[in-house]
Amino acid sequence: MNDRTGADSAYSWDRSFRLWDTYFALIWLATLAFVLGTGHPGWPVRVTAAALLVPLIPLFVWTGRPLLKGDPPPERQALGYLVAMTALFLSSAILVGETRLMTFALVPQCFMTLRMRWAITMVALINLAPVVGWSLLWWPSDQDVFSNGLFALVTLIFSVAVGSWVIRIIEQSQERAALIAELDVSRHQVSRLSAAHGALAERERMAREIHDTLAQGFTSLLMLVQAVEAELDHDLPQARRHLTLMDETARLNLAEARALVADGTPADLDGATLPDALFRLAARHSARLDVTGPARPLPAGPEVVALRSCQEALTNCRKHAGSPVAVAIGLDYTDDVLTLSVRDDGHGFDPGAAHDGYGLAGLRARATEVGGTVRVRSTPGGGTTVTVELPVPPPRSCS
Repeated sequence: MNDRTGADSAYSWDRSFRLWDTYFALIWLATLAFVLGTGHPGWPVRVTAAALLVPLIPLFVWTGRPLLKGDPPPERQALGYLVAMTALFLSSAILVGETRLMTFALVPQCFMTLRMRWAITMVALINLAPVVGWSLLWWPSDQDVFSNGLFALVTLIFSVAVGSWVIRIIEQSQERAALIAELDVSRHQVSRLSAAHGALAERERMAREIHDTLAQGFTSLLMLVQAVEAELDHDLPQARRHLTLMDETARLNLAEARALVADGTPADLDGATLPDALFRLAARHSARLDVTGPARPLPAGPEVVALRSCQEALTNCRKHAGSPVAVAIGLDYTDDVLTLSVRDDGHGFDPGAAHDGYGLAGLRARATEVGGTVRVRSTPGGGTTVTVELPVPPPRSCS
C-alpha cells in the first residue's frame, strides 16, 4: 500500500469513528437526561446515579477509543475496560432504571472488542443484571418487574442477534482483507514471474537471431577462409572470387548486427521482396530457387521466419550434407499458406536420433510463434528436405 492510500484509509477510518463518538455522546446525554428527569426515586438517588455515569466519558475517551481502534483489539485489556464500564453502569442502573438506556452504547462495544463467548456473557450481564438489582433494591410491583424483565429479555435477544451478525461481518471483512493481501502478494509474484518469463523469451529470441544471422555468417567466413587457403597455391582466380564473397558476407553480417541491435528488418529483406532476398541467399550458397504461385507482399512475421528458416537449412546443408551437394529451394505462394522447402542430396541423417545443436529447435520455435509447422524428411544417404508451412492472410480481391 502506498503512502497516499494508507493516509486516505486512516482518514476514512478516523472520520467514520467520529460518528461512533457522536453516537456514544448522544446516548450518554440522553441517559443522563432520563436519569435526572425521572420522578422516582428521590433527587439524592438520581444525582448519585448521574454521578456514577460521569466517569464513563473519560474512561471511554482514554481507554475505550484506543481499544476500539485496535485491529484486533487486545482482548484482555478490552475485557478489563468493559468490566469497569459495566460496574459503573450497573451501580447507576440499579439505583435508577432509566440508566438502562446506556445499554445501547455498551452492547456494541462488547461485540467490537471481545470474542463471541465473552461478548455474549457481557451482553447478558448488561441486560439482565440491572433489572435483577433494581427489583431487589426497590421491590416494585409484579407488573413492573414483569414488564422490565420482558423488555430486558427482548433487548438481550435483539443484542445477541445483531451482535452475532456484526461479528460475522467483521470476520468476513477480516477474511476479505487477508484474501486481498494474498491476492496482492500473488499479483506481485505473477508480475515478477511474467517479467522473468519475458526476459527468458527475449533471451531465446536473441539467441535465435544471433544463431540465424551472426553465427551463420561467421561460419560462412570460416569456411571461405579454409577454401581460400586451399586455393592460393593453385587457383588464384577462384581464391579471389571467394575473397569477394567473404567481403560480401562480412558486410552482410555487419548489416545484420546493426539490424539486430536496432530490432529492425533483416538486412536481406531491407527494401527487397522475399523472393529477391531468397534469390540472393541462394546465389551465395550456389543453390537453385523456384518460386511458384503469385508472389505478393506479406506481413513481416512470416517473411522473416521464411528467410531465417532458409538460412538455417542452407547452413545445415553446408555443415552436414557433405560436399559437393545440389541444393534446391522452393517457395510456394497459395491463398492462405506460404511454403518454403529446402532440399539437398547430401549424406542425410536419422530424424529420430538425438542431435546436438540449436538449429532445428530454433527453426521450429520460430515457425510456432507465427502459427506455422516444420517437417524434416531425411534418410542416411538419401538427402534431406526441410519444409516450413506458414499461415498468411489471403490476397485482397479487387472489386
